[in-house]
Amino acid sequence: MSVTVVGSLNEDVLVAVGRLPGRGETVIGRDVTITPGGKGANQAAAAGLLGPGVHMVGRVGEDPAGDRQLAALAGSRVNVSQVRRTPGVPTGSATIPVEDGSGENLIVVVPGANAELTASDADVESVRRATVLLLQLEVPLATVEAAARATSGTVVLTPAPAQLLPESLLELVDVLLPNEHELARLAGADARERSPAELAALARSVAGCAVVVTLGARGALVVPAGGPVVLQAPPPVTAVDTTGAGDCFSGALAQELARGADLPGAVRYAVTAAALSTIGAGAREALPDDDAVRALLPRTPDAVPAG
Repeated sequence: MSVTVVGSLNEDVLVAVGRLPGRGETVIGRDVTITPGGKGANQAAAAGLLGPGVHMVGRVGEDPAGDRQLAALAGSRVNVSQVRRTPGVPTGSATIPVEDGSGENLIVVVPGANAELTASDADVESVRRATVLLLQLEVPLATVEAAARATSGTVVLTPAPAQLLPESLLELVDVLLPNEHELARLAGADARERSPAELAALARSVAGCAVVVTLGARGALVVPAGGPVVLQAPPPVTAVDTTGAGDCFSGALAQELARGADLPGAVRYAVTAAALSTIGAGAREALPDDDAVRALLPRTPDAVPAG
């Protein structure tokens, strides 16, 4: 049983603000916190804290930020032997203003060494033999597709940052994991709030595989390749910071699938883990362990039919 993540490692600069800025607007920040991040590394850290057998494939620079990335992942029980140093290129970074009260955020990513991750980097044993391979789009698309082709395991793809995807990649995916905005972008549709039935129809127009649409505080919509659509609500929590909640969901889903859960069961586990991750600041600081998730699971509502 193993989870391998091929993806990005970033150093996050979190800025606390009274409210998020509008387009062209300046707001005054209150505090700055530097933490490890990156969609790939966040997902790996979440999976590592929830169970054993997690491997990370990626790139960092030959700089102190790279040192901090590797140490943080190792501290989350992630095997980092396939995270390579890249001379002359800095470790990736992200600047994230976080709104007081709501915990909502904006994210600007500078790829750095992540842009240097190659298809040959993904041609490693931990990818080929993974029970679940977890992918995102903060590294080159050719590398993502090469990893999906190389593995014998279940391929889970978070299509973020949102972009159109080639059919050659979508055909390799077993579980597509977009949020509402990413799903609309994949479908070439306008960005607006949709009912569960509308989201399910959009999901099936995009991919022939199972699709799980994350809905923030509303939970997640499970759209199987065949069979009934269900809406899984999260347990009640008081959110402090939603940064990284989607990545926690992805890592938890991958870990639970690797343990043999069916998709609805894995989604129920993942929404519970993601809810717990919002009760502290930053993408990693509030990541839960398996005991915490299973303690909260009885308060997670049962899934209900949708669409």
